[in-house]
Formats: sequence, structure tokens, C-alpha cells
Amino acid sequence: MSRIPTTFAALAVRGRKALIPFITAGDPHPDLSLPLMRALVAGGADIIELGVPFSDPMADGPTIQRASERALAHGMSLRRVLALVGDFRKEDAMTPVVLMGYANPIEAYGVEAFAQDARTAGVDGVLVVDYPPEECAAFAAVMKQVEIDPIFLLAPTSTEQRYGEVAQIGSGYIYYVSLKGVTGSGNLDLDEVARRIPLIREKVGMPVGVGFGIRDVATAARIAAVADAVVIGSRIIEEIESGDAEAAPQRVTTFLRGVRAAMDGEKP
Repeated sequence: MSRIPTTFAALAVRGRKALIPFITAGDPHPDLSLPLMRALVAGGADIIELGVPFSDPMADGPTIQRASERALAHGMSLRRVLALVGDFRKEDAMTPVVLMGYANPIEAYGVEAFAQDARTAGVDGVLVVDYPPEECAAFAAVMKQVEIDPIFLLAPTSTEQRYGEVAQIGSGYIYYVSLKGVTGSGNLDLDEVARRIPLIREKVGMPVGVGFGIRDVATAARIAAVADAVVIGSRIIEEIESGDAEAAPQRVTTFLRGVRAAMDGEKP
């Protein structure tokens, strides 16, 4: 079993929701990726989503696209992402790490080889944006064989039939895309999210995290009130971009501490 179910169980006992921040591996420079992962944990991350940079993304908005471009320009690859996770595991044996990316790098690597190397590195989950559940039962089975959770997306347009398909082969948690659009988009309908989450949770039987469009502490707090996890990506990349690269880990930690406090109901 991966670290993800035990993390959610421990949070539930404490009455807390999971904070899941996203960064792109290799951005703004590979040498800063490990310090940034440490910074996420220091800021209150319960699970880390680590983006695998890819040249042709379909779900990422301009902010995360820029992050991937910077990482690729520095030679970041899937193999180097796995090495990064291995380095992180030398000092953190507890925080789950989920790789988020696209099918092409995994197919090029080889699914079986990727599964084994990811397990050795200490990966807990894999979210592959362009692996829909009806086309990747075999991939999900390979991941589960090495105790890595295959995590799937659901969207506002997803049907109850799709909920069932995801429930059959997914594990760990569900990533609910809170709006129609790419990462970092606006127009988040919080009331619609609140209506959707109970039904999704009932149908899939696993925790539901909400991401896309969460840009401030107030929104994070409202999402935490109805979901099991809050996923924040583009806003963190903007913190990384906002000033001197060497100081990015401290900026990220400071921002996340505010989010964590808001999710826990603490007054500023």
C-alpha cells in the first residue's frame, strides 16, 4: 500500500483536510527542486504533486506551461524526476509524492520499467492526464502491482457512469477539476463544487481533492470545508516566478503556511 491512504486516514482522525501543492520538477532549475520539495513540507503539505515536464501539455495553463519550458530547457526528464524523488526519500520517508504528467514520457520509458523504477524511487501515486480510465486498465493494474496508486481526474462534465469507471480502476484519491478549462483558470463556481463533491465521494468511495482555479487562502478554506483535499499549482508557480530564484523556497513556504492556516480555520 502507498503512503496516500494512511495519510488521509491520519488527517481524518485529526479532523483536517489534505493540502496538496504542485510544483514542476526542474523549475526554475533542477538544483532548486529538492529545496522546493522541502519548502512544501515546511509549509504544511500533506501530499506533494510533482509535475513531470512535457513539451505538449493539454491541461496546463500558461503558468505551468512556462514552468515545463524552463525545466525542459535545463534537461529535466522523467528519469531525472525519479532521481529527484529518490533524493527526497533519503530525508523524508513519510510525505506521499504523486507524479502528475502525460503519457508520452511514460510510454517512451516503458510502462513496466517505469513502474519498477518509480516504486524504487519512492513514488506513491501517478496521475496521467491523457490516460482515460477506459483505455488504461492495464496501466492501472501494473501500478497497483507495485503499490502505486493510479489517480484519475473527474470534471464538472463527468457523468455518473464515468464516476463508476474511475472507481473501478483508480485508487488513492480522485482529483476533481473544479472548472471547465486549464490549470490556473478563473471562474471557479464554489457552490457547484459543493454540490458535486458528496455525490462523487459516494460513488467512488475514496477521498476527493479539488484543484484548478484555487488561487487564494479564502478559496482554499471554502474548498476544504467540502472536499477531502485542496490542490494548488499555478499559484505556487507564480510565487516561484515572482522574485529571486534562490529565495523561492522561502516564498513558497510562507504562502503555503497561510493556506494551511486558513484550511484549519485559523484566523489571520
